[in-house]
Amino acid sequence: MNHLFQRASCALMFSLAMSAAFAQQAPNPLTLDARAIRDAGIVVAKLSPRELAEEIKAPGEVKVDAYSTVLVSPRIESMVLSRQAKLGDVVKAGQPLVTLSSVQVAETQGALIVAEQEWRRVSALGSQAVSGRRYTEVQVQRDQARARLRAYGLSDGQIQGVLRAGSARADGSYALLSPTDGRITTDQFLVGERVDAGRALFTVVKEDSVWVEAQMPPFEAERVATGATARVLAHQQSLSGKVVQRSHQTDEKTRTVAVRIAVDNSRDLLHPGELVDARIAVGGRSALAVPSEAVVLLQNQSTVFVAGGGGTFEPVAVQVGESRDGWVEIRQGLKPGVSYVSKGAFALKARLLRSQLGED
Repeated sequence: MNHLFQRASCALMFSLAMSAAFAQQAPNPLTLDARAIRDAGIVVAKLSPRELAEEIKAPGEVKVDAYSTVLVSPRIESMVLSRQAKLGDVVKAGQPLVTLSSVQVAETQGALIVAEQEWRRVSALGSQAVSGRRYTEVQVQRDQARARLRAYGLSDGQIQGVLRAGSARADGSYALLSPTDGRITTDQFLVGERVDAGRALFTVVKEDSVWVEAQMPPFEAERVATGATARVLAHQQSLSGKVVQRSHQTDEKTRTVAVRIAVDNSRDLLHPGELVDARIAVGGRSALAVPSEAVVLLQNQSTVFVAGGGGTFEPVAVQVGESRDGWVEIRQGLKPGVSYVSKGAFALKARLLRSQLGED
């Protein structure tokens, strides 16, 4: 208690000394007009409580977002005729990736052409000119041929192209289309190669979102809740994320639990395989806090500039507490609702020091 009282007394004496020093100076170096405030980048905010969460540190590895990853593979045994995309390409949904050829597709294309021509003839005659059974049989044969081509992976547009006037063909060739927008991250085949049904030829990944798997001791992983906020430190930046899953199995080799964090990667900063540092929020408490840049040191005392009337600012000594995610707890020195300088405190500190040195 005596120690806290001494600190508070020193802080009060410091504030009074600074105020007295300003009173003897003319003009006050911390009185600025609107233009000077704007040029110095000074921003004033109201001091209010905010949630300060405890963070758990853990190493992590960047992985692809499996929910945004698609394997592109033929649904039937085929021969590779030519490629239209390669590793690293950014593709759009519906874009042709590779041209394949299949005997089964050729047979079904031929069946569709015949069934379509017969359907057009029968439908032109009308159900009154042919028996109801024949009318239904022809329609079913056409629909079944269309359905088989869809099952082989052809789109409605490709099926319609088989029937297009002047270009009807049953050569068995068809293009494998990209099912989604994304980047091709794997490309495993050769032109002329015969590929089995289900073999992955491409992997298409939406890179605007990635996963970071943080490895944590079991006792710490138990404190993490799904939906908790997280930060990923990489490339000298802090990227926001959210916990989407916590594994319920401990790795036998590392004896750690994987915690999966979804991170926005629209700026393409993170790539699979990178090692990063993760910070996961657990719990929290409400406290008065200011941005880290709002606190400066004057005579080895943590100080925050408070805004007065008429563009005047005053340094106030404060006692700071814990720092969390760029915010510093204010334990003593300021009251809720006071107007303080949230940005531009270093500019005010520089003006004050210059005035003490006798500079303009």
